[in-house]
Amino acid sequence: MLDPSIDSLMNKLDSKYTLVTVSARRAREMQIKKDQMIEHTISHKYVGKALEEIDAGLLSFEKEDRE
Repeated sequence: MLDPSIDSLMNKLDSKYTLVTVSARRAREMQIKKDQMIEHTISHKYVGKALEEIDAGLLSFEKEDRE
């Protein structure tokens, strides 16, 4: 079973595509900067750590209006 669950993650963001984009960008940022917002994570991989940060409410996402 995955932790955090997809159901709890979907409550934080509007779509699974947004979830993938935000977590991938944050994972890349963690690889480059070597920083993470959660001290002790369950996952050892960057994407898993990013998903844990999203589930904890530490990452947010705002849609940009394109006009």
